Amino acid sequence: MLENLLINFVQVLIGFSGGLAVGGGFVAFITVLKIIPRLLQLTKSYKLIKFYTACVVLGLIVGSYLSFANVNLNQPVLILVVWGLFHGIFNGMLAAALTEVLNVFPVITRRIRLENSLLILLMAIMFGKIVGSLFQWTILVRL
Repeated sequence: MLENLLINFVQVLIGFSGGLAVGGGFVAFITVLKIIPRLLQLTKSYKLIKFYTACVVLGLIVGSYLSFANVNLNQPVLILVVWGLFHGIFNGMLAAALTEVLNVFPVITRRIRLENSLLILLMAIMFGKIVGSLFQWTILVRL
């Protein structure tokens, strides 16, 4: 009995430590990419910084819970579309922030001679992310 309790405690300690390490790495990744400050700058909504931060934290907590809990939501397609839209927005912003930090778009547009079509390229990437997330959540997850 005491041995099982000790094993469970060690497992909880290891899991919690691993979660802190991964969470810390994710926060460091978002901080290095300056996603929230860049989003505030682009949208000119500096007064909503606490809201953006709370959304990121709440999203991480809910996402972590849903990833590890055995939860079957069985939601209508409309809710899955909204859920997929949020995933697409987040993944798109993360990918855009990473490529902006690495200056990928200016290099690509110069190499393939599309300097005048940068907005079209960005919109295509954004809509591709949205459609991909919607496809994943409405088709693949529902199965």
